Formats: sequence, structure tokens, C-alpha cells
Amino acid sequence: MPYRASAPFSALSLTALVFALVATDALAGPIQVYGYTVVHSYPHDTRAFTEGLFYDSGYLYESTGEPGQSSVRKVELETGKVLTRTDLPATYFGEGIVAWDHRLFQVTWRQQVGIIYDFATLKKTGDFTYTGEGWAMTHDASRIYLSDGTPDIRILDPHTLTNVGSIHVTANGHPVSNINELEWVKGEIYANIWQTDVIVRIDPANGQVVGVIDLHGLFDHASLPDPVDDVLNGIAYDAKHDRLFVTGKRWPKLFEIRLTAPQSP
Repeated sequence: MPYRASAPFSALSLTALVFALVATDALAGPIQVYGYTVVHSYPHDTRAFTEGLFYDSGYLYESTGEPGQSSVRKVELETGKVLTRTDLPATYFGEGIVAWDHRLFQVTWRQQVGIIYDFATLKKTGDFTYTGEGWAMTHDASRIYLSDGTPDIRILDPHTLTNVGSIHVTANGHPVSNINELEWVKGEIYANIWQTDVIVRIDPANGQVVGVIDLHGLFDHASLPDPVDDVLNGIAYDAKHDRLFVTGKRWPKLFEIRLTAPQSP
């Protein structure tokens, strides 16, 4: 998601949400707050306005935003080198990506058009349409999940890309808005809360936030040229080796992190 002015604050204000999720004395429910340790850091392209990220077979796949700068790319993890890249038309604002059955899907922010690529080459093979905004995507074994900044994560049929349901996300009874980048991790949906240093862990069965990862202090994006927009956004998981990666928009590093034990309420 690009611009602060367009954030939807209709459910629960962002400040109140972060306080409710992270403040220890607000954890009256089952939500646990996890810290982190940095296992390793890798180079990250500072021109990449990261909107989507996932890991597959030793490589990162990343989508970037901004008009005239949007792209989808295959990246070498260890060096940050872009191995394959396809740029979007200048009129498109690229958002999240997901891979399914030799294809890669990418949504755009407000154009209501998604792009289909051949996964091996990242060459465009088609497109699809949807209503509303597109922010981020992930998948489990049978469904694709799409966020649009509201508390409702859409469920898509991966074969037709049609909407077949939704998950209403709440934390201690409060609807959670500004859900951005998504990643499927061990049966949960991990989601960045836009313009915060928080990742929430969502139970897809009922939409409840069951955990919060507090990434404060991971990287000081205030030092970047645009500290308002260059925020945490990008989650990738290597299931084979149980590695979790995070980064941000135009950050110089991508971090492999390990979660620490949750704080006691």
C-alpha cells in the first residue's frame, strides 16, 4: 500500500489498534506478543518498493509498486541480485503476488486488473479482473487469499480466480484494518499491519488474531528518504528449512528472523 492519506480507518484507528495488539496490559484475550532475533541479513534493492514477497526453491520472488516503477522479479537471496524481471505498464501500480500451478498472479492497487505470468520465465500470459483494491496475496493447499486493506481477507478459487468467501479479521473483538502483505506460515496467515512494525498471526478458520510479532527496532526506516512510505512490508517463509524473512519498502536489507518466546499477559 502506497500512501498514508488513503488508509481506511473505519474499523479501529491505527493508533488504537497497535496499542491493543502490542500493549501488554491490553492482552486480556488469547493474543500473545512475540519478539524476534535476527539470524542473518541479506542485501535488498533500495529501489524496490516492496508490495509482495515469497520464497520458492532457493529464490525470492518480489513485486514492487509505484507508477512507472512497478515490477515482478526473481531475486537471488544471498546477494539480492535481480535474476529475472518484468516491468508493468506505467499506468499500473503493482501489488501482491502468489504462485499457483506454474503460474504467478499479481494484483494491482486500484486498476482492478491482475496479471498472469509464466512462473518459470515471468513472461505475461494473460490477465484477470476483480472488484475493489488489491493489496497482497498468499495461498494454502487449496485456496488463494487476497487482502485489500479492509478487515476482510478475500478467498479466491485458484483455478478461476473468482471470489468464493472471506475471512473477517478481529483482535480481541475489534476489526483489524490495514492488513497488507500476507504469508501462509504453519497453518496461519501472517500479515503486515500497514505503516506499523507489527505482523499479526491470523487463524484462517475464524479470522481471530492469535499472535502478534513486534518488530520494533528491526530497521530504522526514519533514516530513509521517505520514512512515511518506506515501511515494513514483505514476509516470506521457507517451509523446508523453517526460515522466516521480512523486509520493507526500499529497505537496504532483508532479514531472516527467529521468533522469541511470547510475553506473558
